[in-house]
Formats: sequence, structure tokens, C-alpha cells
Amino acid sequence: MDKVVHFEIPFEDKEKAMTFYKEVFGWELMDMPEMNYVIAHTSETDEFNMLKEAGSINGGMFKRSEQLKNPVIVINVDNIDESVEKIKGNGGNVLREKVQVGDMGFIAYAKDTEGNVIGIWENLKKG
Repeated sequence: MDKVVHFEIPFEDKEKAMTFYKEVFGWELMDMPEMNYVIAHTSETDEFNMLKEAGSINGGMFKRSEQLKNPVIVINVDNIDESVEKIKGNGGNVLREKVQVGDMGFIAYAKDTEGNVIGIWENLKKG
């Protein structure tokens, strides 16, 4: 069973959004301007940036676009290419093809049969 491992929240005003989530929920936010992304830690991590609390997830924030305008859940899969084909074969459609994210993994975005955008993630380092 594939699990939800990440979330993403779009913003119009990055500074305003960062202040909101930090002040309201106490999240630790790390701006990554070179990636046009903000990493959001919602739970404590260890020295390897792994979550200490089972069942919790971290996320991120990005500039809202026409395709990605609502919050997105990201689901971890064993093989992103196979999952993209399953999405297409079951009535979904791909919004953004697979791209590599540093040395961490691959991400793709798709719409389900109800028009919801979901992220599909595959770790590069298996283990």
C-alpha cells in the first residue's frame, strides 16, 4: 500500500505564508530560493533529517500556478513510471512529467478522476 509522505501548500505571498504557518502552527520553515520552494518541518527530525515521530509527515510550499493552485498530497511509490501508467490507465492524467529532485528522488504531478492534483514520489535511495 502506497503511503502519503509529504504535502505541499501553494502561496501567492511567500513571506506572508511563511509567517502564518510559523506563527499559527509553530512549523520550522526553510526557504530554498534556488528551488523556488520552502521546506516545512511539522515534526522534529534527527541529524539525518528523518522524522522522529512515527506517522508524522513534513511538507513544503511553492508559488501557486495555474495547474497547482490547491494543496497537494504526495504519495510515495516504488516505481514512478509504473504508477504514472496506472494513473493514465485508470482515468487520471499527468500534469507534470517525472523530474529528479536533487539526489533525493523523482516527483510527478497528476490529476485523479475527480480533478484533484496529487504528487507521486519515488525515492532514489531504496532502503
